[in-house]
Amino acid sequence: MGVNRAADGGGARRKSGSLTRAGIRVIIIGIGTYSYHNLSIDEMVVELNALHVQEIEMSRGEFMLFSKPEDALFHSTREKLDRAGIHCVSYYTATVQDTRDVDRAVRFAELLGAGNVSGDATGNTLAEIDQRFTREGITFGIHNHYFKGQRFPYESPDDVLKALTGLSTTVGATADVGQFASCGYDPVVNQTAFF
Repeated sequence: MGVNRAADGGGARRKSGSLTRAGIRVIIIGIGTYSYHNLSIDEMVVELNALHVQEIEMSRGEFMLFSKPEDALFHSTREKLDRAGIHCVSYYTATVQDTRDVDRAVRFAELLGAGNVSGDATGNTLAEIDQRFTREGITFGIHNHYFKGQRFPYESPDDVLKALTGLSTTVGATADVGQFASCGYDPVVNQTAFF
């Protein structure tokens, strides 16, 4: 789900998707729920169960901070996910702009039961995330993106790595290889920088 510089391997902590059992590395595949944005939550849960997906990142538009979601949405969705045996390991906020957004990201992650939040933030807000999330015991993964005709703060692996300089291991990268490729970076070659 994400990559983090934490010594235990990661982003959504073990939550980067790998565990070691009896010396064998096991990869757990989760999915970002944006893929299901045209379905209702109930229909999405049916699809996820059909695919035996047990871990997700909540990345549907109606949950993103710019949509100004209410707590009730998170409560009702958490109940449905819990009943289906699906764990939300990460919550995608989109852009985190200020202290109010930081507060909402922490609260919404808690309501979903997520130990990781991904999104983008810069400058003082990113430093505030580092301090607050460290206190809260959750991680934050910088999400890179591409918008045609616009400059986004995190288009390249180097952009992300520069942003991580001076931050604690609470903050890592939720590297979107498709977005890096859209910006002209080889997704295979450039991902090794995060491991």
